[in-house]
Amino acid sequence: MSGAVPSGFLALPRVDPTLAREIQDDLERVEELLRESVASSDPLLTEAASHLLVAGGKRFRAMLVLLAGHFGDPTVPDLIPAAAVVELTHVATLYHDDVMDEADLRRGEPSANQRWGNSVAILTGDYVFARASEMLADLGTEAVRLQAATFGRLVQGQILETSGPPEGTDPLDHYLRVISDKTASLIASSAEFGGMFGKVDPETVGKVTRACDALGMAFQLADDILDVAGKTSESGKKPGTDLREGVLTLPMFYALRSTDPADERLKSLLGRPLDEDEAEEALALLRVHPAMAEADATLRGWADRSRAELATLPEGRARAAFEALCDYVVERSG
Repeated sequence: MSGAVPSGFLALPRVDPTLAREIQDDLERVEELLRESVASSDPLLTEAASHLLVAGGKRFRAMLVLLAGHFGDPTVPDLIPAAAVVELTHVATLYHDDVMDEADLRRGEPSANQRWGNSVAILTGDYVFARASEMLADLGTEAVRLQAATFGRLVQGQILETSGPPEGTDPLDHYLRVISDKTASLIASSAEFGGMFGKVDPETVGKVTRACDALGMAFQLADDILDVAGKTSESGKKPGTDLREGVLTLPMFYALRSTDPADERLKSLLGRPLDEDEAEEALALLRVHPAMAEADATLRGWADRSRAELATLPEGRARAAFEALCDYVVERSG
């Protein structure tokens, strides 16, 4: 398995170079721990559990743990396993997501379910989460409690997404609640873990956690916009995946609200499975639709909420790095 760690926002001009090197060094230690944690006596299980780690990823959540620790003492040894725990939890959910979504690609590589079948993919996700839980047990009961609550929200978000909005519920509100549970919760908990183990004062932990909750909303909205506007090389999956599957995301919700008769064809293509020709047609229509600008404005609104929370923290290189993250999340959608 490659030991390379993607730089992500660490290369942004607003991030202090010394801080970037410190975070990068710690991420390499996290990467080593991730490799060790999924090793098994069974070669197939080791290969399957290493599959998504080898494929890369931003290590975004692990980075948040380490960065939040810089509001306190970033040298506390427990920050490294804490960062590994949140990354493993995230990876475990991806195995299950890909089975439920019948995904072909993940991080630019064939998904585990495509390569080994659904049963192996599900069991691999369970194994990865078990290894995260084992590591978590050494971090104390408070960490276990936080992880359990977060995992509960992750599962709730998946159930909500699968079941769809109940009768009488605004589908857009339902969609945002799914994002809150399924994505933002773990991103917020990553910051809380970092504050917890970095011995950060409780008031600051609360602020950083709330900032990352809003950042998590922006992060997923950026992904959903990128699924329409991006390329396979940028997102690691084929553009229009949600469109093809009939899954509604923010740009589509806004397009469906249009009263312009010229949008009737686009609206007829949204919210149902599409063949390849229909998907390409829908993508072309949606990419030039005003709904894309409206979705971008919503994304920026969530990033601004995060910035507003960060603005209440003391100035310094950690705060500046989190503010750069807000820029990074917004820019990746464009």
